[in-house]
Amino acid sequence: MKELKLEELTLRQKIGMVMAASLIPVPEGGEERYGTKEDNFEFVMEMIREKALGAVWVVPRLLETKPDIIDKIKEAADYPILIITDAEAGLGDYTIGRHNAIGTTGSEELAYTFGKVTGVNAAKMGYNVVCNPVLDMAHSWVSCGGNSRCLGSDKYKVASLGAEIAKGFHDGGVLTVAKHYPSPGGTQMDGHMAPSLYENTKEDLINYNLFPYTELIKQGLIDGIMSGHSRLINIDPKYPATLSKEIKGIIRDLGFEGFFITDALDMMSIRAEFGDTDVTGLCVESGIELILPWLSSRKAYNDLYACYEKGIISEERLDQAVKTVLEAQHKVMNIDPKYKDITEEDIEKFNRINRDGIFLTKDDDVADFVSKDGKHLFVVLAKNESEISDDGKVTVDTFTNHWWKPDRIVEKLEKTFPNSKVRVIYQFPTAAQNMHVLADAVEHDDVIMFTFTEAPACTGSDHITHRIVALIKAMCINGQISTLCHFGNPYPIEEIPHISRVIMGGIATDSVDAGIDVLAGDYPAKGVLTYDINLQ
Repeated sequence: MKELKLEELTLRQKIGMVMAASLIPVPEGGEERYGTKEDNFEFVMEMIREKALGAVWVVPRLLETKPDIIDKIKEAADYPILIITDAEAGLGDYTIGRHNAIGTTGSEELAYTFGKVTGVNAAKMGYNVVCNPVLDMAHSWVSCGGNSRCLGSDKYKVASLGAEIAKGFHDGGVLTVAKHYPSPGGTQMDGHMAPSLYENTKEDLINYNLFPYTELIKQGLIDGIMSGHSRLINIDPKYPATLSKEIKGIIRDLGFEGFFITDALDMMSIRAEFGDTDVTGLCVESGIELILPWLSSRKAYNDLYACYEKGIISEERLDQAVKTVLEAQHKVMNIDPKYKDITEEDIEKFNRINRDGIFLTKDDDVADFVSKDGKHLFVVLAKNESEISDDGKVTVDTFTNHWWKPDRIVEKLEKTFPNSKVRVIYQFPTAAQNMHVLADAVEHDDVIMFTFTEAPACTGSDHITHRIVALIKAMCINGQISTLCHFGNPYPIEEIPHISRVIMGGIATDSVDAGIDVLAGDYPAKGVLTYDINLQ
């Protein structure tokens, strides 16, 4: 393993050094945009053998079909190439719900455990850089699961939890990338679909949004920063953060000396206006050290080269960017992990994260849990793409990541509450489903709703459908709903009328299980509400 020197690199090597080539599962029909799996991998390996690639981004899901892909990268690389992935929810056998699972525990101990376990596991899998902690501030509605990915809205708590996560990563043997800079706050627009505009001033950023960044920078806990494609019109009305010298310059002036990597450049928040070609050069010239194209790596490299030839990337700026990437590679060479193995105690703590994040709020005269012997009607939502049989069972569930399992929920509810009935209805229920729920409600002591929200990329904002809200309102007017059990982004339940008992959990099967245990009085609700939501 040999470190590269700037003065010894060719132009081809320099241009490749400012790219994080993407190795991802190519979606069906996406070969034209993403390149074929074979061509993309062959190009990446060719560049690595030529010492002409700064980093490679390997999606963990790719390892399910190509388990030796990182080994091949390491065999080909005789220099400390950066091998990067996302790790918001952990990796491999050790995963939690989206990031709010840590925020709602309120526990620095569990935050550190998450970082340590994920760091050790990432290093064993072959990664040396992980994109985490998420330092976005959640203080309003946000799309693409955003609030479910944030640690909260209190800048001090986000800083303390983020610091513990980063310490765990470092102790586990990987570098950190904080995101999504400049973390301007909530919006209802999904950046994968279109730009998001914000009115934050520079003072707003320094006093609030960037507080966690600066605290972690002071402690040496941030090695890189991922830029988001948000547009802060009061700071730079022309360019999104990824292309803005002014916006990236703010954190540089506050002491950040690591590398900047873009969020995926295939998002419409940047691609719709700036395209695929010149945007690569504009990124580098504006202060980015690593572009993450997410499209064909061969095309991305050719685009970068074309930008250099057209003068979009200056020689001076290219050298600065390459130097910063080489400094990150130097860090990789000198990683000395404090821990190389995960203990049984670590696993026990890690497994508590989803369960200890369950939050309960209730009226003063209402019990913490409901009777197991009561005659309750449970109404459980299922994704509209699911198939619900005539007897109410879910036979097919295509939900993203398969964390929301209506059939499993039904089974546990029927076992825990033997005198009750469970109905499964769609997120956008049919008239017949609503009619059956309303009729059943009359025959039972109370109604307990199980709802969820998750907005994967390119699906828009988190919402409970208007039809479900209308159903809940009707049963509230009828005095029938006693409890709402909601999992995912909590902001959508601001639309729901007052319910005397509300249980909230994260985006994880374990969280749902724990929510049922809390409902039954078999497990205490230990979570804290880290979001500024207004329940009616």
